Amino acid sequence: MATVEKGTISVQTENIFPIIKKFLYSDHEIFLRELVSNAVDATQKLRKLAAIGEVKGEIGDTTIVVRLDQDARTLTISDKGIGMSADEVKRYINQVAFSSATEFLDKFKGQDPAAIIGHFGLGFYSSFMVASQVEIRTRSYQGTPAVRWTCDGSPDFTLEETDREERGTDIILHITDEENKEFLEEQRIRALLNKYAKFMPVSIQFGTRTEKTGEGDDAVETEVPDLINNTAPAWTKAPADLTDEDYQSFYRELYPFAEPPLFWIHLNVDYPFNLTGILYFPRIKKGLEVQKNKIQLYSNQVFVTDEVGDIVPEWLTLLHGVIDSPDIPLNVSRSYLQSDGNVKKIAGYITRKVADRLDDLFRKDRADFEAKWENFSVIVKYGMLTDEKFEERARKFCLLKSMDGSYATLEAYKDKIAPEQTDKNSKVVALYANDRELQDPYIKAAQRKGYDVLEVDNVIDNHFLSFAESKVENISFVRVDADTADKLIDKDEAFESVLDEKDQDKVREVFTEVIADGKVFVQLQPMGPEDGAVTIIKPEMMRRMRDMAAFNGMSFLAEQPEHYNVVVNTNHPVTAKLLRVRGENRTRMARQLYDLALLAQGMLKGSRLTDFVDRSVELMAPKAESAEKAESAEAGTNS
Repeated sequence: MATVEKGTISVQTENIFPIIKKFLYSDHEIFLRELVSNAVDATQKLRKLAAIGEVKGEIGDTTIVVRLDQDARTLTISDKGIGMSADEVKRYINQVAFSSATEFLDKFKGQDPAAIIGHFGLGFYSSFMVASQVEIRTRSYQGTPAVRWTCDGSPDFTLEETDREERGTDIILHITDEENKEFLEEQRIRALLNKYAKFMPVSIQFGTRTEKTGEGDDAVETEVPDLINNTAPAWTKAPADLTDEDYQSFYRELYPFAEPPLFWIHLNVDYPFNLTGILYFPRIKKGLEVQKNKIQLYSNQVFVTDEVGDIVPEWLTLLHGVIDSPDIPLNVSRSYLQSDGNVKKIAGYITRKVADRLDDLFRKDRADFEAKWENFSVIVKYGMLTDEKFEERARKFCLLKSMDGSYATLEAYKDKIAPEQTDKNSKVVALYANDRELQDPYIKAAQRKGYDVLEVDNVIDNHFLSFAESKVENISFVRVDADTADKLIDKDEAFESVLDEKDQDKVREVFTEVIADGKVFVQLQPMGPEDGAVTIIKPEMMRRMRDMAAFNGMSFLAEQPEHYNVVVNTNHPVTAKLLRVRGENRTRMARQLYDLALLAQGMLKGSRLTDFVDRSVELMAPKAESAEKAESAEAGTNS
């Protein structure tokens, strides 16, 4: 009969298990990643030994199998790797892990306890976060007797010989606590395997699936192993071996419900650090309606995290894809990660690769680049705002879009508009609109003056325009509703008013009475008869401050009433007509003109909008009655 050995792990363990069971509990699902990773390591070691002739004969099927037994309340991870002898169990399970964990605790005392997972062989002990008892059944590839090791999460263990014919290791978790019963649910385990083991380099089976062969009466359904991972994902292959369809297919594998990407960058460097991966540019329509944390970080094909903000620049977190590097310290404190030399080099490398790729696309096929620009411009602009080195490169391919659909780089656009849009102080004034529909009257008024208007409708553009003013010499950006068309670009050119000073005072008086808001300034301005009778203008700097407050979440500022002025065109025929009416009719007409200006800016709402509609119907009624009488009179004459 085999000897049963009982013992106590002879190192200072009193502080280890409480950390494993309590402090790591927020990351308790990570145990499955660690156990499956260990199984992968054992399998890969066997393959390497076989490759150099240390293992005789065929190694056979090396698929790792994950099994649930809900009746027995066990979860088992089985591999056919190198296995362990009794001496190796004592050395690697009882001694190395715990002694090294104690060393780790001393070294990183006071830091995040979750950092212990995956370091110094402690990954195996993460199983005690969810299991009341852990059992190992293992047989070494060298043919020594199989052994069984058990431990209930205390320093006490048992070790005995057992029956196991096959080489490899079974890790059996006995999950009896109600708080961990989720790890006995098939859907939960499948989800965790899909998260952590989707691209591990050894085949992993979880359950079976039905496979149908043949058709009609000859169709046969067979239960086959359900393999949950892709052992050779695209990023592990050479770019020369991949087609565009391969890259697109891998993107669908990562993000099954996403739109196809615009383009991608294949990362592959082995000095001064190791890094592989594929980064995709997703389609971003308007604003930042895109989830960050879409880049997945792997270490030797083992998923680590999708929070990569400390590894890549913040603006690059808008990209999608995979980064795989064994050189990134994955389980130490954030401050240590931020100061790590390799991490800084990796961030710089990725930034350069992105800039190179964009520059290459711009130069080789500008038409295609322009066609896709609206879908990724926010990424480029965000990068320019936050990364000085990228900004220097991106000036060559960052584009501005005019309302006519044409594109130009910053410097080229300045040169394009300079002849018509330089003011009396020799500053080039670039006009823009952020809502083509709402600002259409202002856009057309500017275009009638011969001015070009930019289409700027991204949430980040308010910051970007201010940034561009600081980078491009002698240019300013002004929204088309910041002033009347003939004042947007001050050229000392002005119309003469047809109204004398007395009539202008009457016009100012009636609009001041109608507006009844001391914060709104009524401005009389002679313009062309084709320009609007009454115009709402929003001072550029006040509007920018408000927009920036909204972007930065400063709701108390963003929700303040809008600051605007009212400009009355003293040369418009309607203004002259206003002076010919008297009393209440003059007031009603002025209110109608003012409300029309508010309506053009989308600022007429609630009860004021209702009043405007009712008033408009009333104003039309006399005309309708007159028309009806005229028709009746004509009908009587004809009869």
